[in-house]
Formats: sequence, C-alpha cells, structure tokens
Amino acid sequence: MGEILLEVATDLPFGHGVPAQLGISGDALNVAAAAAAAGARVGLLSVLPDDDLGQAIAARIRELGISGELLKFRTGQQGVYLVHSDPDGQREFSYARSGSVGSTLDPDDVDATVFSAAGAVVAGGIACAISESSRAAVLKAAALARRFVFDPNFRPRLTSVEDATAALLQIAPRSYLVTPSFPGETSALLGCATPQEAAAKLRGLGAVNVAVTCGAEGIQLEGDQLSSWVAAIPAPSVVDQTGAGDAFVGTLTARMVLGDSFPVAARYGAAAASLVVGGKGGTGFIPTFDQTRAHASGAPEGAQPSHA
Repeated sequence: MGEILLEVATDLPFGHGVPAQLGISGDALNVAAAAAAAGARVGLLSVLPDDDLGQAIAARIRELGISGELLKFRTGQQGVYLVHSDPDGQREFSYARSGSVGSTLDPDDVDATVFSAAGAVVAGGIACAISESSRAAVLKAAALARRFVFDPNFRPRLTSVEDATAALLQIAPRSYLVTPSFPGETSALLGCATPQEAAAKLRGLGAVNVAVTCGAEGIQLEGDQLSSWVAAIPAPSVVDQTGAGDAFVGTLTARMVLGDSFPVAARYGAAAASLVVGGKGGTGFIPTFDQTRAHASGAPEGAQPSHA
C-alpha cells in the first residue's frame, strides 16, 4: 500500500529541452512488482486519478503482474517526481506531490477482510509521511495484518526526523518485519551506531524480525533464535540504483510468505536488488524469480563486514 508516482528520468542535469524517459514508480509499486516477480499473488492499494493518466498507470500495474482490484480512482492530481541519475547513484530528485490524489489514501480504503486475510501487508515511512489520512491507513493495516512489513524509508524532504521516528516507534511493535537502512535511518531514527544495536532496539520494541540493510556490504538479520549476516551480491551492471531497496523488501516478503526461511528469503532479496539496478527507473527492470534464484546461487556467500 502507498502512493504511485509518475517518474520523469534523465541522465543529464535538469534543464530546458533535456531528453527524459517517462515511467511509473514509487516505493509501493516497486515493492509490489518485486513481490509479484518473486512468485507471490499481489494486490496494490493506492489512489489514482480518474482520468486517462490514471488508467495508463493502472495498465502498467497489471502489466507487472499485480492485481488492480484494490486500486481506488478519485479526482485529483497525479504525484510526479523528476530524477537525474547516474550509475554511481548520484541522484537529484524534484517532487511535485503535495496534495496529490495518492495522499488521499485513508482508513476507509483499507478493507478489513482483505488485509486480515493477506499473507503479508507491506507499507513504508513514505506512506506515513504524505498525509495524516495515509498514516492512519497504514496504522489500521498494521493492526489488521497477520504479517505487517514496515520499511522506514525516511525522506527528509517529506517529513521531520521527529515525525519519522514517532511513526517507526508506533509501528515497530505491530510489525512482523522491519527493514531500516544503516547508517542513515538507524542513526537518525533510532540513535544506533551499529546494525546489531538497531536490530536489538527494534526487537526490544516488539518487532518479530529485523533486516538492517547496509548498502553494498549486505544485510544484518535478527529474529527469534536467529542472528545472521547476508552478504550483498555484486550487480552484473549498474544503470540506475532507483528501486533497489524496494526490490529487496518485496522479494524478501514474498519469499517468506511462500515458505522460505528468513536468511534464504533475504539472500533472494539481495540478488533481486543487485539485478534491478541494471534497468532505468524504479520498475525499468524487474527480474523473474528464475533470474533472481540463478543470480543468488552463482554469487559467493561473502565475509562479515568490519562493523559486525
């Protein structure tokens, strides 16, 4: 669940007449696309404009193997972001999303029957930040879900450290899995200097499982009677790093729901994340699960990082 965004991407600095590529992205869509590719049956709760653009976005959602049954259509403006990116991940974003139709998501949009029956529900800090009604919808979903997965996805342009921290502390006790990033989110939102410290704090709050993503190094996993390190898997090619973290979350969640253990599912998530950076945009390249599994199988396990 969350907001879908129109993506306008260019490899060049922003300027008049610069060629750009139109795409459909946003963390909720990126996660859903990865989960569907990993073999899960996926629905996406989001609000789209009731016009031709909304229908085009809905068509792209279905094209990615995601059910459109939960989509809502209302009069309003579509959220947009412009991004200049390069393979090294030096990205510049400009957003036009304030008051977007996607931010009108509210608790009435959360169907109790659907959300309590789902194998997992995924939401993020962005959905909490875009409006009070969207945050309330996330909280309702967290209360209903059997497995609620929360990605803090802290964005300083959208919310303050204080509000993002409050959302995380409120949702973590209701979460089956929390996926903060190190060092950015673990430091800013939790005041923790190591992945292990952050995971322990979230587990102490009540989160059942924690996967702390550590960029190019790997992922620290903590759960019941589990403490494990999953090394990052080198990418065959890097075009654009947009959506890599979302691919990890979507793949990890799908594979856990489908029966894989936490470490195995995380390794598949790491493999998917290292493949999606070979495409341009959040959903520019979504690997099939056969591709993800082959990539995970062919990569070395890797060593523990220095901070572990």
